[in-house]
Amino acid sequence: MSISKTYQPKEAEDKWYSYWLKHKFFRSVPDEREPYTIVIPPPNVTGVLHMGHMLNNTIQDVLIRRARMKGKNACWVPGTDHASIATEAKVVAMLKERGINKKDLSREEFLKYAWEWKEKYGGIILEQLKKLGASCDWDRTRFTMDDDLSEAVIDTFIHLHKKGWIYRGVRMVNWDPQGKTAVSDEEVIRKEVNQKLYYIKYAVAGERGADGESQKSTSDFGLQTSDFLTIATTRPETIMADTAICINPNDERYKHLHGKKAIIPLINREIPIILDDYVEMDFGTGCLKVTPAHDLNDYNLGIKHNLPVIDILNDDGTLNEKAEILIGEDRFAARKKIAVLLENAHQLAKVEDYKSQIGFSERTDAVIEPKLSMQWFCKMEEMAKPALDYVLKGDIKLIPDKFVNTYKHWMENVHDWTISRQLWWGQQIPAWYLSDGQYVIAKNVDEALELAKGKTQNSKLTTTDLKQEEDVVDTWFSSWLWPISVFDGFKDPNNDDINYYYPTNDLVTAPEILFFWVARMIMAGHEFRGELPFRNVYLTGIVRDKLGRKMSKSLGNSPDPLNLIEEYGADGVRVGMLLSSPAGNDLMFDEEHCKQGRNFWNKVWNAFSLVKGWKVDDNLENPNKIASEWFKSRFSQALTEIEDDFAQYRLSEALMATYKLVWDDFCAWYLEMIKPAYKHPIDRETYTQTIKLFEDILKILHPFIPFITEELWHDEVFGKRGEMDCCIVAQLPKIEQINAHLLEDVEIVKQVVTDIRNTRNSKQISPKEALALSIKVNSKISYSQYEPIIRKMGNINEFNIVDEKVNGAVSFMVSKDEFYIPLTGNIDTAAETERLTKEKEYLLGFLKSVDAKLGNERFMNNAKPEIIDNELKKKADAETKLKIIEDNLDSLAN
Repeated sequence: MSISKTYQPKEAEDKWYSYWLKHKFFRSVPDEREPYTIVIPPPNVTGVLHMGHMLNNTIQDVLIRRARMKGKNACWVPGTDHASIATEAKVVAMLKERGINKKDLSREEFLKYAWEWKEKYGGIILEQLKKLGASCDWDRTRFTMDDDLSEAVIDTFIHLHKKGWIYRGVRMVNWDPQGKTAVSDEEVIRKEVNQKLYYIKYAVAGERGADGESQKSTSDFGLQTSDFLTIATTRPETIMADTAICINPNDERYKHLHGKKAIIPLINREIPIILDDYVEMDFGTGCLKVTPAHDLNDYNLGIKHNLPVIDILNDDGTLNEKAEILIGEDRFAARKKIAVLLENAHQLAKVEDYKSQIGFSERTDAVIEPKLSMQWFCKMEEMAKPALDYVLKGDIKLIPDKFVNTYKHWMENVHDWTISRQLWWGQQIPAWYLSDGQYVIAKNVDEALELAKGKTQNSKLTTTDLKQEEDVVDTWFSSWLWPISVFDGFKDPNNDDINYYYPTNDLVTAPEILFFWVARMIMAGHEFRGELPFRNVYLTGIVRDKLGRKMSKSLGNSPDPLNLIEEYGADGVRVGMLLSSPAGNDLMFDEEHCKQGRNFWNKVWNAFSLVKGWKVDDNLENPNKIASEWFKSRFSQALTEIEDDFAQYRLSEALMATYKLVWDDFCAWYLEMIKPAYKHPIDRETYTQTIKLFEDILKILHPFIPFITEELWHDEVFGKRGEMDCCIVAQLPKIEQINAHLLEDVEIVKQVVTDIRNTRNSKQISPKEALALSIKVNSKISYSQYEPIIRKMGNINEFNIVDEKVNGAVSFMVSKDEFYIPLTGNIDTAAETERLTKEKEYLLGFLKSVDAKLGNERFMNNAKPEIIDNELKKKADAETKLKIIEDNLDSLAN
């Protein structure tokens, strides 16, 4: 086939992606090859493609395409996560638009609507990933609520409950009032927010007059008189839930209050003043209101001092009847109203601006409410130990390794996992309750009934006597099984897929889920398979805008990835994402990166068009042997660097090395070295070698820019390709012998050509005007063998090797060698003298700094020999250049 004159990204992307799918290039089944496996971090079924997905999946696709081209059996398993909280919120919103309230539906009716929503919207993000070029094995697409995967969740729950690692109890949890569910610690995002600090006056019982007015005046707000305690709080709306005031027993200011009681403002309920050294005397006013139902630390104090617990908040964050006042008000509206009521009652001493960290729900962005709740928990301490060992011993590598300490801290301070969620969308907890509150854990109601009969010794029980737990398990309780469950490792623990593909190779994900997904998968792998689930974890950075802000819909600073693909082509966007995304470091995204990516694929296209347009003469001798040999060595040298970058997971550096090889070495130098004169043919040998080199370039480019490389791969200049002979499965080139001496020489030759061109620019000489070049050789390089390259690329018509300097010529120095270009016509002597004088002054200053260093006894005694040698070399080079400049100045003066 013959390609068109201009590259049309959308047309090529649609064509080749369809072709790859049709011919099942992404499909993987176990065979005799070495497997290379990646499981996708399943995006939420509610999601659409954003810049974080773009980065994450581009990296995965580069790795999987490269493995495929290395002859491995590459398997990239795609799928989506059912995202309990987010999806339920979407479904509730959809029902609201239809005039339906969730409360009016049965669980079965609601789930019917939820599946309807999932079928309509759940696959959008996977279809969008195809636009990016993601070469997943789509036949293996899984969903965390597929029947088999849900069954694995239930089996896991039962297994861990039998071991005593899952239990039920009342504990303080993170409550999401918008989602109306508990969330785990890891699903709480801490943000610094501007708040108010309210100083509230609590009267001391027995210290008030009959009219209720204070018998004494208060002092300044930081200290308290005998009849009032001033307490600072950011949450005045919770004072109705106070059950004590706590002071430090050693605080001399409050010794007289030991054993007394205080009165809660507005509701006038007496509460004890308790003593505990938990209170810091020099923090705030040294007094603490204790609200066990609405603060974890207060809850712990309450247990210690046997305090009652008064929960004044409903599940939706409104005040309930226990609050006594403002019943039904939202907690934040109540906060403002309480402040007004306190001020009117002369019980608000002052209000200050205050900054503090507040927890927000990761899923709904609602402010988290600490809440006592009956929940299901999973013990983590025992499972955390082997999961930590895998990382500390290096069996699992975190990339970059700076995250090892973070991981270690988390795992050594692990808390039990709140695994129940007060939702309907998800795997329903397999617990069945009897009327007396006892429960049994079973896979289904029939098994539950048999267990219940045995537990109660009541053979007359029926299924109607059992009621299944309403809650579902946390979404992460399904996704922590992902590397095993996608291969049916629970349903059939010894099947061909799990035995072949597991453990997987690389996991690419974000650092913020290192603990509550990555660590838990490691725990599950050890618990259920007795081995690690993957070997390497590549942790991407956060995609930020050029101002450093995290991209988000609320800020409006996140471009639509599909619009970027439309504008710059998928290949351009992939390059743009990767050029500035080293592992673990945030990516400062700028659309200019995509433009650079587009320019790159355009450069490749134009280079190919240039080569394809050359006419070939079979009778011509090959004058380009040196150029061909040089680029072969340069290609292998770059390939060595690229291979090392990939081995170290430096994908950004691997792309940059490839980019420079193609743009600089191949396009700017090699093609210019061999390019025939205008309307002249090229010899057959050079042309054939160049086509072969271009084919190898397409191979190393393919993982990064798959579409344009596949398009070019099938051009007729490469010969007839078979139906399955595609770039996507071409074998990557092998590193061949590297001629280091040739590479060093050509770098010098390139500098010579560059300096010739710079001389033309500084003297305003046309590139079309041929120049004479004389070389005084002081090194071992044989310039005569590079004469054709220098003549061609520098437009030199007279090439001389001389023993002495050439007077009346512009000179420059490369390495140790001196180069002279006699200039025809008038030279602006004054301008040239000024330029050389400035250069002389710079070199004198440079030599002064080098001499100072070499004359420093401390430096000479402590510096490594190679550093001293380098300084001596700098001095010698500068002295040689200075001599040439002084000679040129003498020539101009004469």
